[in-house]
Amino acid sequence: MTTLSVPFRDKPLYPSLVLGGFALLVCSAVALSSRLTSPSIALRQQEDTQRMLVQVIPSELYDNNPSQEEISLVLDGQPVHFFRARKDGAVSGVALFAETIGYAGPIRLLLGLDAKGVLTGVRVLSHTETPGLGDKIELSKGEWILGFNGLSLSQPDARGWHVKKDGGQFDGFTGATITPRAVVKGVYESLQLFARHQDAFLGTTKESQP
Repeated sequence: MTTLSVPFRDKPLYPSLVLGGFALLVCSAVALSSRLTSPSIALRQQEDTQRMLVQVIPSELYDNNPSQEEISLVLDGQPVHFFRARKDGAVSGVALFAETIGYAGPIRLLLGLDAKGVLTGVRVLSHTETPGLGDKIELSKGEWILGFNGLSLSQPDARGWHVKKDGGQFDGFTGATITPRAVVKGVYESLQLFARHQDAFLGTTKESQP
């Protein structure tokens, strides 16, 4: 009795082997591409971060690259993320991330402070506030955010750290008081945090890592 030989490509195992080989080839190509492009991606991310930092920390305040000094600490039981600026080896300021709750959701901020706790700049990184009203916190929509430059925890005093509608010194937006109120609150609370943990921010004492 003659047994007919079935071609290998007609066997049930053949499609699985082809698919597996194709998947292996694709994965290898992706891995190689990632390996080749990751250095340039990392460099681009660092450049983007540096461009963001120079908006809140004046160049005359540092001679290092603050984007290379990224720090995360746990302060008051919460993770805190910031960058350190240095001049002649000493920490001369920080760029601190903060978040506050506006009318439509979280507002992410980046604050620049010198070593004494004086604000050198504030920028809004992201928000979902109402276009044409709350979005005036963006520098591209107006200069309101520049009003924080040069202020500190004591200048103005606690009463001044409110919008004018609440007895403070900061302008509100017509029809959108909640948004500037939230930003003022977020900046003030960040100044308080810096004051409570100034040594940790400046690197003169050790704090818990997250």
